[in-house]
Amino acid sequence: MTDRALLVVRAGALTTVQDRGRPGYAHLGVPRSGALDPSAAALVNRLVGNPPDAAVLETTLDGCALRPRSMVRVAVGGAPCPVTVGGRPAAWGAPVVVPAGELLEVGAATAGVRGYVAVSGGIAAEPVLGSRATDLLSGLGPAPLADGMVLPLGAPAGPPARVDGVPQPRPPAELVLRVTLGPRADWFTARAVRDLSTRAYRVSAASNRIGLRTEGPALERARPGELPSEGMVLGAVQVPPDGRPVVFLADHPTTGGYPVIAVVRAGDLPPAAQALPGTPVRFVPVRRR
Repeated sequence: MTDRALLVVRAGALTTVQDRGRPGYAHLGVPRSGALDPSAAALVNRLVGNPPDAAVLETTLDGCALRPRSMVRVAVGGAPCPVTVGGRPAAWGAPVVVPAGELLEVGAATAGVRGYVAVSGGIAAEPVLGSRATDLLSGLGPAPLADGMVLPLGAPAGPPARVDGVPQPRPPAELVLRVTLGPRADWFTARAVRDLSTRAYRVSAASNRIGLRTEGPALERARPGELPSEGMVLGAVQVPPDGRPVVFLADHPTTGGYPVIAVVRAGDLPPAAQALPGTPVRFVPVRRR
C-alpha cells in the first residue's frame, strides 16, 4: 500500500477527477471532457509545482474533505471557499502544506460553483485514451468521488510557486457569451434569432457538466421535424423542443439531432463553469473570424 494517496472523507455533491481532457476522439463518440474552468485548474497546478496537465479534483458547490497518507502540498482555487487543515483556517489560492493524517476540508463555495484542488504529484488515476478525466456522459475515466475512496497520487514534479497568493477572477454577475450564428440558424424564425441576442435569459438549476441550460423565452422554429444526427462541438447552442437554448460544455454528446442556432466562442466558456443558477445570460452575435 503506497503512502502517496488521499482518503476521501467527504465526497461532496459532485467531485470528479479532471485534467485537460481527451480532445481528438469525437469521431469515436468520445467527448472532450476535462476541467470546465481550465484556467483555474492550471493555476492551482502551478501553485503546487505540478505540470499544467496534471489531474486535479473539480468540486461542485459544497467542496470535499480529504486526508493524505503522507505530507502533501495542496492549492484550492476556482470558486472561492473556506479552507481548513486540521480544523485550522488555511489559505485559499495559495500552496498549503497538509501533514500526513490531517484533514483537509474544502468548504462550500461562497461565490461561483466549481472549485479545484491540486495536490503535489497530481491525482494518479489510471488514464483512459490519454486522460485521467471523469466523463459523466460516456462513463470513461474514474468514477466520481465517494466517501471512503482512496485516490493514488503521483510523485511531486517540482517546487511550489513562490507566491503568497494570486488573483483569480470572480464568478460572473452576468454571463456574456459571444456567439457565431449557425450552422442551423435558418431553422428558426427571424424573430427567434433576434430574441436570442435581445431577450433576457438566466442560468437554469438543471445545468451540469454536459450543458448550461437556460430559462427564458422559447425560440420559435421556422420549420418542423428534426435533423438527422450530426456532429456537435464544444460551445454549440442547441435548442431542444422546449425552445430554451442549451450551451454544450465539456461532457457534451458528440452528435445530436436538435438544431444548433449558434456556437459560443471558446474563450467565453470558462465563466460558464462558475455561473450560479439565476445568473443572467446574454448572447452577443459576432462575425466569423
